[in-house]
Parts: sequence; structure tokens; C-alpha cells
Amino acid sequence: MSQDFSPDRLDVKAFALAGGRLTGRDPLSLYERLQDEAVALSDALHVAWTAEASVRTLPGGATQPWLRLQAQATLPLECQRCLTPADTLLEVDREFRFVPDKATAEAEDEDSEEDLLVLSRDFDLRELIEDELLLALPLVPMHEVCPEGPVLSAQSEAFEQAQAERPHPFAALAALRKPG
Repeated sequence: MSQDFSPDRLDVKAFALAGGRLTGRDPLSLYERLQDEAVALSDALHVAWTAEASVRTLPGGATQPWLRLQAQATLPLECQRCLTPADTLLEVDREFRFVPDKATAEAEDEDSEEDLLVLSRDFDLRELIEDELLLALPLVPMHEVCPEGPVLSAQSEAFEQAQAERPHPFAALAALRKPG
């Protein structure tokens, strides 16, 4: 008997017991918070992901579900040097261990090297994908080499020309001065 699993309402324990694997290539529009970070949107933007689950035996014989998440997205973010869109690759490759409840997660979190999540029968995998990609955003997005050099002057040629055409404020006073 095969079981279909949905990334929107994932029964994590059943998915892990089945050794489940889900893959997807979703439009960016499914990830509203991630979409808000992009400076230019297009239909070509997408999020590709893979989730694989397993059950692992812990020291002492207890078993717990694990999930490995891999996700990639290329977002146009504003380059902080030239202020134009810079296509930025976001990549995630993380493993999560599921624990029975929030109290267990809080108790084990400090001593645990892996990330802990609470076991759920209707886990939203897409929300986890979005959270992890948001955490992968660079603090300062930049091109490796900007397509146009940054403007290093606060003044432009048009500003200089307008300044040259404008009469000097003390020119009228100079005309009043008597030769002498």
C-alpha cells in the first residue's frame, strides 16, 4: 500500500516510517515572505526542494523521525553597492530531528547539535522551506562584480551644469562696488 504525502499537511511520523521522499519545484508566489524580499518578480522565479525522512535509533534504543531538507532558490535582491538587482542563490541543506512535544524540544535544545522540531500530523513543509531560505538570505547582498560601477559622487554632470548656469549670489554686489 502506497501512501501519498502532501507538503502542506505532512504526517511526519508516517512519512519517516515510510522512508518518504518528496520533491517539488514551486513558483515563488507560494512563498509570500520570500517573495517580499525580491526586488523584481517574474514567473520564472521558483523554489526547488527535496525532503527525505527516516527513522533513526538514538542511544538507549528509542527511535525518532528525522527529516533532511534541501532547497534552492535564486532571488533578485538589491545590490548594496550599485543598487541594481543581483541574482542571489539561496541554498539550504539541513537535518531536523522531531521530538514528541514542545516541552521535550525546549529541554533538549541546548544540548542538541541538531535542529529540533515538534512532531506533527499536519506539518507544513513549505513553511519550513520558506523559513530556512529566509535564514539563508545574505546580510548584504552584492554582485561579485557590479555591472555598472557605483556612483562615487553625490553630484552629477547635470547638477554641475545647472550650478554653472545659475548666477553667483554676490554678482549684484560686485556691480555696486565703485572702481577706485
